[in-house]
Amino acid sequence: MVDYDLLVPYGWTEAVANEYEALIMDGCVPARVIRMDRSECDVATPSGRARARCPRADAEISGLCTGDWVGIDAESNVRQLFPRRSAIVRSSVSGRSHGQVLAANVDTVLICTAADADVDLGRIERMLALAWESNAQPIVLLTKVDAALDIPIDEVRPIAPGATVLAVSASSGAGLDMLAAMLDGTVVLLGPSGAGKSTLANALLGRDVFVTNSVRTADKKGRHTTVHRELQPLPGGGTLIDTPGLRGIGLWNAAEGIEKTFSDLEALAEQCRFGDCAHNGEPGCAVGEAIDNGELTQRRFDSYRKLARENAWMAARTDKRLQAERERAWRDITKQHRRTYQERNSQRR
Repeated sequence: MVDYDLLVPYGWTEAVANEYEALIMDGCVPARVIRMDRSECDVATPSGRARARCPRADAEISGLCTGDWVGIDAESNVRQLFPRRSAIVRSSVSGRSHGQVLAANVDTVLICTAADADVDLGRIERMLALAWESNAQPIVLLTKVDAALDIPIDEVRPIAPGATVLAVSASSGAGLDMLAAMLDGTVVLLGPSGAGKSTLANALLGRDVFVTNSVRTADKKGRHTTVHRELQPLPGGGTLIDTPGLRGIGLWNAAEGIEKTFSDLEALAEQCRFGDCAHNGEPGCAVGEAIDNGELTQRRFDSYRKLARENAWMAARTDKRLQAERERAWRDITKQHRRTYQERNSQRR
């Protein structure tokens, strides 16, 4: 009988066991991916931490990510990828019509932005859309508040309906007790370089696990210090995933995430006189009226339209790729049938 005690700090709970135990193949044990490298990964197993070999890129199991639950055999080969309960997915940085999983089986997303620099509201909205789409609960963090002359928390709260917005400092400890009390399950840190993610991660872990670096004084831009996504147990229970800084945050199939991020705007749109209102000056447009009276900013409306257009464009690219793959599969089947008929005819002769 397998003893799962050593998996508990890495997120093995009764709910996880109920979902995955029946799926474990004979000769395999469950493990969680702690860190990914090219062809190997660090995993937490019932026997402790280990190094496992990943399947080939062209294998049925591919695209493993930090936070995944997998099945490994006695030779430390990953044989199974268990269904993900949630996933943070962005469009591929290569521009291809494929999604890139940033973290898997996440319960809470900490969206980090430095309060001592220019706070990009549009970037926060973009990350909120990713977080909501994953089915995780987002928390927006204004970090480095000890170094900020002004904390724009009143500007951020209106753009994050349904999410908590906190001002924290890993250096002074401000807000950390409140944040720690809100963490649940597996937590992932998202944000650009220089947002203080690794410093905050070390503060939450209670020890220096992740390497940190200072930002450039001139423009407050961060240097890429974290280069891998890595999962660590939190001292109070649960796990934390630190991630490299995000430069590009392309949306991937995030229609529901956009709706939740802009739930205030969606509610206004339902009050428009016409159901197909385009919010371009039509009579009885509740969105236009809200902008005119200051209830909704033009910036937020423009951000909503930008993300919606981007998501629709990516969805169209994905549909074309899927259609091309289906057509290619049918061509292969047709060729195989033609080859079979030719062989039969040659045998009859």
